[in-house]
Amino acid sequence: MSEATAAVRPPEPDWSTITTEELIAYRDAENRFRASAAARVMTGQPDPGAVADWREVSLPGRDLPVRVHRPAAGAGLPLVLHVHGGGFVGTAVQCDWVTSHLAARLPAVVVSVEHRLLAPGTPLPAAADDVWDVLRHVVGHAARWGVDPARTAVFGESCGALVCALAALRARGTGLDLRAQVLVNPATDVTGSMLDHPSVAEYGQGPALSVPLLRFFRRLAVPPGTDARALSPLYADDLSGLPPALVVLPTHDPIADHGRRYTERLLAAGTVARLTEHPGARHGFLSLPGLERQAAAARTEILEFLRAAFAA
Repeated sequence: MSEATAAVRPPEPDWSTITTEELIAYRDAENRFRASAAARVMTGQPDPGAVADWREVSLPGRDLPVRVHRPAAGAGLPLVLHVHGGGFVGTAVQCDWVTSHLAARLPAVVVSVEHRLLAPGTPLPAAADDVWDVLRHVVGHAARWGVDPARTAVFGESCGALVCALAALRARGTGLDLRAQVLVNPATDVTGSMLDHPSVAEYGQGPALSVPLLRFFRRLAVPPGTDARALSPLYADDLSGLPPALVVLPTHDPIADHGRRYTERLLAAGTVARLTEHPGARHGFLSLPGLERQAAAARTEILEFLRAAFAA
């Protein structure tokens, strides 16, 4: 996979009438833009102290690309499995500013998963399985990847935070012990109550994440007949015994209450959790350092949280 050098951002479609063909065309055009040099004005420049490349992970029935950032030297490094935001759009390249920084400054190997994007035929369980299977693969072949399997964390943004939270739940009791989970503007509720939180009413008309887009996201994520609660960490029966969590929220975000409620449930279950809110920041702010001034502070906090988790 290669990064585009130039691209034009497509106009946002009408989420209430978009067809599958229009979705695929929009997704491809949007991702070309997000991976372009032009987008770096918004998404930021990679840290020069890390080297990035693409690798293929061979899994049963599919091969998945992953974008790997690592420092120039070092072996037996911590592993950070990262998942970009977007859901039905998105690419690991849009997150190079933060993932390369973590690789260079922790230091660590950061593996960002290009999971199957939401679309008819690939609902949320497909993305969740991709992330889980890549995590198990890399940990299971730690020497080949140059990582220390005993120092592993997951880190996701938006829908990526949702699947990372699901991975943390899945890892519990399997022998795959995570040191930490970092959840940035996480969507934790894809049930029928997804839009009932007060933050949706307050900020659901904004440009970053609108109610029509959220409805479309849920329609793709949870097809009829799917158990939405099983895909919603907020409604997990038991949140005890999970790795320490850092939940990072922009306040001007329709799904900010998803993160707030999830943090409350983690704490009530006895799981160590820390909630940090960034007043005035919008959904997706961490991957938009050229537009959102609070991205740098959030990146610093994530770095320090993971550094402490790996040192414990």
